[in-house]
Amino acid sequence: MSNAKPVSIVMIEDDEGHARLIEKNIRRAGVNNEIIPFQNGTDALAFLFGADGTGEASSRRQLLILLDLNLPDMAGVDILEKVKANQHTRRSPVIVLTTTDDSREIQRCYDLGANVYITKPVDYEGFANAIKQLGLFFSVMQVPETE
Repeated sequence: MSNAKPVSIVMIEDDEGHARLIEKNIRRAGVNNEIIPFQNGTDALAFLFGADGTGEASSRRQLLILLDLNLPDMAGVDILEKVKANQHTRRSPVIVLTTTDDSREIQRCYDLGANVYITKPVDYEGFANAIKQLGLFFSVMQVPETE
């Protein structure tokens, strides 16, 4: 049981300020896991599903995905849908981090398999606080093995 691989955090966030804030507060919460940042969905999907697109590239990875819904090249919900539909990535927890607090959007994300939905508060303090709590969540979280 103790051969658990450390979880890598895949951060898909196009706003550089938000990305820095997220990383800073995750570190501040004492989480030292690797953070792999992507600024668009295309690059993130290429990483997650590999060159062949099968997702097997992620079969031996322990991943947690932090997903912004508003990306320049595609909708975050599409990424969520692809991740949860793939046998190699479907067990990876996905935390949706977005400015959208539309209840239909929230419902849709949970229906597609999002594990947590966090609305980015507009003010810095609230956002920093939400991320700090996320950091504490990471420190106790167990991620299932992928197959």
